Amino acid sequence: MNFFRTALLLAAMTGLFLAVGYLIGGLGGMLVAFIFAAGMNAFAYWNSDKIVLRIQNAQEVDRSAVPELFSIVEDLSRRAGLPMPRVYLINEDQPNAFATGRNPENAAVAATTGLLRILNRDEIAGVMAHELAHVKNRDTLTMTITATIAGAISMLANFALFFGGNRNNPLGLIGAIALVILAPVAAMLVQMAISRTREYSADKMGAEISGKPLGLASALAKLQAGAARIDNERAEANPATAHLFIVNPLHARNIGKLFSTHPDTDSRIARLEEMAGRGLYTDQKRYEPRRGPWG
Repeated sequence: MNFFRTALLLAAMTGLFLAVGYLIGGLGGMLVAFIFAAGMNAFAYWNSDKIVLRIQNAQEVDRSAVPELFSIVEDLSRRAGLPMPRVYLINEDQPNAFATGRNPENAAVAATTGLLRILNRDEIAGVMAHELAHVKNRDTLTMTITATIAGAISMLANFALFFGGNRNNPLGLIGAIALVILAPVAAMLVQMAISRTREYSADKMGAEISGKPLGLASALAKLQAGAARIDNERAEANPATAHLFIVNPLHARNIGKLFSTHPDTDSRIARLEEMAGRGLYTDQKRYEPRRGPWG
């Protein structure tokens, strides 16, 4: 169901992009919009992970730098049947994490130093399992394409002001101004709906991978509380990356659930607690915690 909903939302996003192109320049504008979208997506497919990691100033680390985190990711990757992703550390007080990469063979997971400070091992495992679920579901590619098209719609809508008097433009100047305002908002709403859908799916699969839904639930509560108190300046300066994180890093600019890139944290926790209550994912053989510096 979530996959079907995501496919419909992606189709809606693409349709919106082509519609904006048509409204600006007729059939020719729609063709230009299609070519532009294809080029943007090709660029995003090959380079999005590098761009996101550079924006967040993430540093790749090995086992010697963060042995416990590296061991957790390694164990969970094996359990999920995934190649070992690259592991990155972000020197950031706000506790958070994200995954990126065009496919499982080129994936990366990143955690902030703030996350490592406040979570115990089971909670870190829950978070990393959630991020590996995004990799397994190829959500990292889906969300990259979504963000790219959303950004392109905003740029294309701005062109409407310059072509408002074009004879191929059925909108006129007033319609062009309305398009500049409404098209990016519509794109943002579709993007956020896709993001919220994928987060629920990653929570469920993450609990299955780690075998500890309560570890992820506890982590979400701590991360949400931390994000509410601590600014993430890089994310605030680049809000288009907010949907990648496990909890919304933009607390200072959050203006309501409608415009949230993430589902309500309490709802996510309730779903995980329900999974734990059914006893479906509590096999200790799935993930046996070992003593380490985080508990």
